[in-house]
Amino acid sequence: MGVDIHPSAVVSPQAQIADGVKIGPYSIIGEKVTVGRDTAIDSHVVIDGNTIIGKKNKIYPFVSLGLPPQDINYQGEDTKLIIGDENIIREFVTVNRATTKQDRVTKVGNKNYLMAYAHIAHDCTLGNSIIMSNAATLGGHIEIGDKAIIGGLVAIHQFVRIGTYAFIGGKSAIVKDIPPFMMASGDRAKLYGLNQIGLKREGFSQEKINGLKKAYQVIWRDHHLFAEALERVGREIPPFKELEVLIEFLVSSKRGIIK
Repeated sequence: MGVDIHPSAVVSPQAQIADGVKIGPYSIIGEKVTVGRDTAIDSHVVIDGNTIIGKKNKIYPFVSLGLPPQDINYQGEDTKLIIGDENIIREFVTVNRATTKQDRVTKVGNKNYLMAYAHIAHDCTLGNSIIMSNAATLGGHIEIGDKAIIGGLVAIHQFVRIGTYAFIGGKSAIVKDIPPFMMASGDRAKLYGLNQIGLKREGFSQEKINGLKKAYQVIWRDHHLFAEALERVGREIPPFKELEVLIEFLVSSKRGIIK
């Protein structure tokens, strides 16, 4: 099948480029970059550093991947950016490689949709099938669970976690963890209940939705102390996987949960 590289592109001979890759005009690919098969890279893309990109990704013009982290203490150490398969990365998205302060890796999973001007800072970890809308911005060391949706112009503080299936409304400022399956919005963001429409679209049963709604009511609306609320949830709601995911997320939070 071979590789299709435009004559104006600058691709290091040391870069590892798989079969089926297309690289557009004026793009620059550094020597430590690996690009998986059938990935399409449009014009004016810059990919540098120790960056590994999987297969069947679509990377639009003016994207920047794997450049140094925006951290004043970074001194050029060998850190990584790893991007999985079948991601769509739109115009002017920036994803930085990691610092040395955590695992030395910034990670983006599979089948994510990163819209124009989204920014993923150093040491972030994204799961799969996440949507980041236009100009959504992540500080460093952020974790985002599978199927989360981040609205446009959202700013998320360093070390925050966003749970699986969470939904964040546009123009929100997020300074604490957003629990799985919940909706949040505002400056500073508040919880607005269960992401019912999103869960229904994903095929959640009404029984599970009702159980998560009950947990939300007990934990955030009935004015219990946190430990008392969790005890009541365990006593009143029959256990199921998604409820366990929610409780584990809450118990393991280090930054705190928005209310």
